[in-house]
Amino acid sequence: MVSTEYERRIAARFAGFDQDGNGYIDREDFNAATKAVLTEFGTTARSDKGQALYVGAEAFWQGMAGIADRDGDQRITREEFVSGAVKRLRDNPDRFAEIARPFLHAALAVADADGDGRATVADTARVLKALGVREDVAETAAAALDADADGKVGETEIVSAFARYFTVPE
Repeated sequence: MVSTEYERRIAARFAGFDQDGNGYIDREDFNAATKAVLTEFGTTARSDKGQALYVGAEAFWQGMAGIADRDGDQRITREEFVSGAVKRLRDNPDRFAEIARPFLHAALAVADADGDGRATVADTARVLKALGVREDVAETAAAALDADADGKVGETEIVSAFARYFTVPE
């Protein structure tokens, strides 16, 4: 795939992070994502799971800002996202996975109703919808994450799929 096509696809993924649609990614977008997931599952911000999700979101934001915020203004523009983050992570999706892991781990814990370390496919879709993914896409993606068809999704599947989605062309 030529670079411009790859960049076009990645730029389209920018909207997934820009929760408020203001044209850039900032700490508030990560806070909004956290609030949306907590609200969806009726989890309070002061609970252990709520605090872990906020800490994970902050770690994710700091990792993204460290890679992509080239001008240091605490905002990541679409151009910075494409030229900064993506180009630096394109050849190393595992690096992106590690930046996202604390947030994804905590989101999984919020969605994990029985405490077995995995969320149901339906609850995984709920997380995706809370993060702004269209319902049909969220349901399809969540089902695809259940590789062994046992009705559950674990951290390994979520983290690796997330990294591939944002760093590898489809």
